[in-house]
Amino acid sequence: MLRPRGLRAALAALSTAVLTATLLAGAATASPGAAPAAESPTSAKAPQAAGNKVVGYFTEWGIYQRNYHVKNVETSGSAAKLTHINYAFGNVTGGKCAIGDAYADYDKAYDAASSVDGKADTWDAGALRGNFNQLRKLKKLHPNLKVLWSFGGWTWSNGFGEAAKNPAAFAQSCYNLVEDPRWADVFDGIDIDWEYPNACGNTCDTSGRAAFKNVMAAMRAKFGQNNLVTAAITADASSGGKIDAADYAGAAQYVDWYNPMTYDFFGAWAAQGPTAPHSPLTSYGGLPQQGFYTDAAIQKLRGLGVPASKLLLGVGFYGRGWSGVSQAAPGGTATGAAPGTYEAGIEDYKVLKSKCPATGTVAGTAYAHCGNQWWSYDTPATIAGKMTYKQQQGLGGTFFWELSGDTTNGELIKAIN
Repeated sequence: MLRPRGLRAALAALSTAVLTATLLAGAATASPGAAPAAESPTSAKAPQAAGNKVVGYFTEWGIYQRNYHVKNVETSGSAAKLTHINYAFGNVTGGKCAIGDAYADYDKAYDAASSVDGKADTWDAGALRGNFNQLRKLKKLHPNLKVLWSFGGWTWSNGFGEAAKNPAAFAQSCYNLVEDPRWADVFDGIDIDWEYPNACGNTCDTSGRAAFKNVMAAMRAKFGQNNLVTAAITADASSGGKIDAADYAGAAQYVDWYNPMTYDFFGAWAAQGPTAPHSPLTSYGGLPQQGFYTDAAIQKLRGLGVPASKLLLGVGFYGRGWSGVSQAAPGGTATGAAPGTYEAGIEDYKVLKSKCPATGTVAGTAYAHCGNQWWSYDTPATIAGKMTYKQQQGLGGTFFWELSGDTTNGELIKAIN
């Protein structure tokens, strides 16, 4: 999980009153005695107007239990609001990029009713099926929509250490896979989701501080200037934390943009709490660990020299929650993770909005107390506040994890737009 930290000194450019009002406007009313109001983020002067990228992750495994398909991206209205889709995930193994799930990626046959364009897949020799063919059809409906193949993720980042030993060979393997003639037209580039270079994630990596920069340099050299090269990166801004473990500033010259994962700061892996929002925009009085918030990560990366235009604001389309909680406000104790549809402690926004509606706001995000459960998640109102922050910081756009967490009519992605 992420380990972010504290903020740089305030600069006068930002109006505290205006931003705080915006962040809290329209959100659910906090209960009496609830958490302190959010602090306003600091701001270096935005170097340019904010970008309008909207990047959504589509998970290959979502077609199974979740029953979420590429067609749902269209019917929800999300496709028309996206600029880019990150297809998650390709595997990293044996020092190479590899297929994650061949059946989901290019083999599953869609009937006419389930297909983006109402036409069934064929079994003709060489015919492309699966998610890749559905993405191809989606791009025909939306010619400006770009798709990147994202490699790694929490589970499949274990292979990056080996891959980093020979960055050129690794980049060549990725290029060969992404540009395979069967689906080369589907993809417009590659996204690297290494969790985390020279630091601990699902496993601990000792590749060295220069490894990430070397890998991204090799990716750019191989993919060239006509393909997109991006990376999802840690939002751990703590002193000596994950941002400090790798040369993100040095690698920035090779990427079109970074997706700092400004969510999962807190969650029920700390089973006894304290309860805290998993995606706070700002700090607040009861923050369990100073600096675990979005603005800390953005300011640290900008302070290192990463251009604001190459940083996208991360939003989670899900909540994290505890059960056995001791109070409605943040900061209470708990006895464990709240039950979730697919995994304890995590639930989609589309479920939480009615199952456990927001009862308050803290640090620019929402929280909810229902029965003996406590959840935190973003709502359309808090996303609107985060978009104000994105504009004021001159960031390149917004990205989110992930499409299936939204409502069938795309409530959250509409709030981004």
